[in-house]
Amino acid sequence: MSSALYLCLLLLGLQVQGQHGSNFNDEQQEQKIPHFPEDHSQAEGENLAHVKIAPSNADFAFRFYKQIREEDSNRNIFFSPLSISTAFAMLSLGARSNTLRQLHKGLAFNLTNMEQREIHEGFQHVLQLLNDPHREVQLNMGNALFIDDQLKLLQNFLNDVTNFYYSEAISSNFQNPPEAMKEINKYIETKTHGKIVDLFKNLEPDTVMVLVNYIFFKGYWEKPFNNLVTRDDDFLLDAKNSVKVKMMHQNKAFNIYRDEQLSCWVVEIPYKGNVTSLFILPDEGTMKQLEDALLKETVSKWIKSLEKRKIYLDLPKFSVSGSYDVKNLLEKMGVTEVFSDQADLSGVAEKTLLKVSKAIHKATVDVSENGTEAAAVTVIEMVPMSAEFPPPPRISFNKPFLMMVIDKTTDGVLFMGKIVNPAAKED
Repeated sequence: MSSALYLCLLLLGLQVQGQHGSNFNDEQQEQKIPHFPEDHSQAEGENLAHVKIAPSNADFAFRFYKQIREEDSNRNIFFSPLSISTAFAMLSLGARSNTLRQLHKGLAFNLTNMEQREIHEGFQHVLQLLNDPHREVQLNMGNALFIDDQLKLLQNFLNDVTNFYYSEAISSNFQNPPEAMKEINKYIETKTHGKIVDLFKNLEPDTVMVLVNYIFFKGYWEKPFNNLVTRDDDFLLDAKNSVKVKMMHQNKAFNIYRDEQLSCWVVEIPYKGNVTSLFILPDEGTMKQLEDALLKETVSKWIKSLEKRKIYLDLPKFSVSGSYDVKNLLEKMGVTEVFSDQADLSGVAEKTLLKVSKAIHKATVDVSENGTEAAAVTVIEMVPMSAEFPPPPRISFNKPFLMMVIDKTTDGVLFMGKIVNPAAKED
């Protein structure tokens, strides 16, 4: 009988504009993830490790999104594909034979295009770039292994998860489940700045290791919304039903693209720093067509086609979350062996057969004007009236839409979601 490896994937995605936290850089110093110096001249080269894994990570993001949609197309979706990819790539360091092949295939890595070592060097590079404390956005990503006192990890595995994934290895007493659970919950609460509390309600009795991956993100719009013009408005759930939401407004120039083929508007709303977001608004009745076309090539075309144009933009304030059974979703994507008694994770520990018993993922996102700091120093812009021909289009996100948060430094899809009801209670 295999012992249980509880793989726990955590994300806190905060897109709220608020006061800068002073403890963020302190926490990064504790993490001890090295970052690159300001001279990024080498980033011009196409052979950089993070550049090589970006297409595979994008493929995985859109495949996983479509799998979530199959489960329930009428609910809000929000998750971090990068968090899930990172956790399973890290686990693959200890996988062998068919278990390893399934993981690579499920994560969209083709070993004819890159070597196994290049995958891990790619994630190592991503972690270095994301955790750079000089960035204008608050962005922190890390990994931890909680290991039972009785479990002896192979030194090679421990070296690799530490060197490539900067994972913390924390000794825990899983013979005392309440104590181990309390310790893990406390770690999660700290790393997510108190936003995810008491995630674990119980641990399976044979659990010997818990792997945690987390991302914390807090971005500030380059062009904040003026909270004085936010007002109640209708958000159309479908042809017959609507809910009241707080709708934000802007009348400025944005990078936009009208995709006639897919019948949708694409609006880029950038953050300060090197992170941006894409909001995609399909025409009435075309959401499924749009979702079916979600591929890295589609998003690449949108980004290349963006043009700056003045628009009237309506965007709802919202706070949504998603909780996912990653084991169930990946099994439907063909990754089955790692969760079964046939799992070959013989590269993880000495004399212990392991399988993954659970894999969970939780993500939350808040979108607002720009928080308490800017509300105290409201700026009202006045512009002369002019007769513009043609008038700026009004792009109103008052019906279900998609969103992505993209890190420009690594070309990584940090977060992805579908907002079908901004007023829905969190999971």
